[in-house]
Amino acid sequence: MSELVAAATETQTHVDPFFDPVTATVTYVVHSGRGSACAIVDPVLDYDPKSGRTSTDSAQRVIAFVREYGLTVEWLLETHAHADHLSAAPFLKQQLGGKIAIGEHIRSVQGVFGKVFNVNDTLAGDGSEFDHLFTDDETFHVGPLEAHAMHVPGHTPADLAYRIGDAVFVGDTMFMPDVGSARCDFPGGDAHTLYRSVRKLLDLPGDTRLFMCHDYPPASRGPRFETTVSAQRSDNIHLNDRVSEDDFVQMRSARDRTLAMPNLILPSIQVNIRAGRLPEPEDNGVRYLKIPLDAL
Repeated sequence: MSELVAAATETQTHVDPFFDPVTATVTYVVHSGRGSACAIVDPVLDYDPKSGRTSTDSAQRVIAFVREYGLTVEWLLETHAHADHLSAAPFLKQQLGGKIAIGEHIRSVQGVFGKVFNVNDTLAGDGSEFDHLFTDDETFHVGPLEAHAMHVPGHTPADLAYRIGDAVFVGDTMFMPDVGSARCDFPGGDAHTLYRSVRKLLDLPGDTRLFMCHDYPPASRGPRFETTVSAQRSDNIHLNDRVSEDDFVQMRSARDRTLAMPNLILPSIQVNIRAGRLPEPEDNGVRYLKIPLDAL
């Protein structure tokens, strides 16, 4: 075995999570050790809907970690256009560098919500707000770590999972085994499609580490967000190997009809389809978000 191959084989994927209890979102820093390149997955910008104020406490925790470990940010990876938190990717890019990336199907999400928020005059709609649009199974690197983008639609049509080394960041395809799966009733979502996307992930080797985008824990435990393919196939309450596609679709469709919209869907979507960029200030120096009435 050559020295180069040996070094690649021995490279470990380090994953450091940052849990935001307000939105139940987990931001990850993925790297191969101190002084290495890194990717930041699903960063959170704090937003108080009552005051309309943003803050960067969650992002500052990530910045402090990256600087302490001497990491170089190469990628700011979004698994999808989130409906439950605003992205801090532009702020982190400004502070740390890196390219903001998402799946190429973000264009279809922009098409739908550009009309909902009537922002087609300020939204290109071709995904160019992002620095890079991944295609399905596209290969990229985080320093020495080989990575793959996996198109896993169903929750939304644009969802991606990122496989980096032996770690997979699954976005909202599924949650911890005792929580189950994400809703499929957003525009372009589909329970049949989500089931097939999850099976694609669960065909990976059993010891593959899976990292959730969110955790909504039962009262019996605190937040957890790492599991394995084997654990999901055995124990996921919605998506284990004993659940058929038809059974899942029936359960998911009935469950989705009972769910309210996420608390932050209106500010989140209109910001996140712009790659996390806030609207430009108006002539009084203030930025404004829209609230469409009777539109959703």
